[in-house]
Amino acid sequence: MNFQRLITFMFTSAAAGIATAIAVLLFWPGMLQQEGGVLEIHSSAAANHGWADAVALAEPSVVNIYTSKITRQQGDPLFKNPLVQRYFGDPRGKPKLQRRNNLGSGVVVDANGYILTSNHVIKDADDIYIDAEGQPRVPARIVGIDPDTDLAVIQAAGKDLPPARLGNSASLRVGDIALAIGNPFGVGKTVTQGIISATGREGLGLATFEDFIQTDAAINLGNSGGALINARGEVIGINTAILSSSGGSHGIGFAIPINLARQVMEQIIEHGRVIRGWIGASGSDLTPAIAASMGLPENTKGVLLSGILEDGPADKAGIMPGDIIQRINGKPVRNALEVMNAIAIAPPGTDMDLSIMRNNNMRNVHLTVAERPLNVE
Repeated sequence: MNFQRLITFMFTSAAAGIATAIAVLLFWPGMLQQEGGVLEIHSSAAANHGWADAVALAEPSVVNIYTSKITRQQGDPLFKNPLVQRYFGDPRGKPKLQRRNNLGSGVVVDANGYILTSNHVIKDADDIYIDAEGQPRVPARIVGIDPDTDLAVIQAAGKDLPPARLGNSASLRVGDIALAIGNPFGVGKTVTQGIISATGREGLGLATFEDFIQTDAAINLGNSGGALINARGEVIGINTAILSSSGGSHGIGFAIPINLARQVMEQIIEHGRVIRGWIGASGSDLTPAIAASMGLPENTKGVLLSGILEDGPADKAGIMPGDIIQRINGKPVRNALEVMNAIAIAPPGTDMDLSIMRNNNMRNVHLTVAERPLNVE
């Protein structure tokens, strides 16, 4: 009898507990979600704090760069006229010298004080100084420049600066968080936040070799040469330019991918310059309209060659204007930028096989890549 009462009591208690839980779930759901709500707030706070951690990792590696150049002030052209000088003399006197200052940013990339920046930041500078937080301003020297990508490497004198963590720009996706760190307008170290708007931007006329990251993180005068970082504090690009009608940020900024910048930096540090491959040919994308005009299917892909330099590798291999490059070493090509980059990264002396179309006929051409001369397109 006592055993039956015990069973009845346990069954009644369990049923009452289940009924209570169902009532709470139906009429007071907030009681069960309260704990989850607290955790959700903490999660959001952690995400925001994560960007602060990323900035804290990268910010010490970003420095301010100040340059100056001495220019000769030109006199009034009127007084260059001998007849004017005869009657009025030459009031210009001795030429006046004027110092012009410029500012920018840079990223420390090596424990030996090597700093990666934009070439236009230090171009033609007579004096270069870097300014790091908590340290006195010191001079820097130019290690090497690469106008073709608008990159330069300088080295600070007597600086103990932490190198930045370099990321992998090949893994970037549109929509990824991006933070720009630099010294806009000389106001001091500043961080702006945005996203990756696009990758692989080219044809902008900013450099010979273009493969830009586009971002809406605010980039202004003085940000050039600074770091574009991801949410982990890794440098993914070097800020270089903006698209603007007023000189201010309109949400369209460009950065050089760190993978490209790293290649340039390593060659400059090792050789003092960037050594690129070259075949002595120029061309443009084969568009559907051009393909149709040549009697080819509109979906024909390749690069239509328009210029061949005499005695260059392409000329010696028998390549002619009007030829269409469709493959390099068996790999199909899509556009002129891809062809130029494939040739540029090939070390001089590299053997290369090109599949070209001439008069609707395919032929294979073998050539040896030469070193790209300075100041060529």
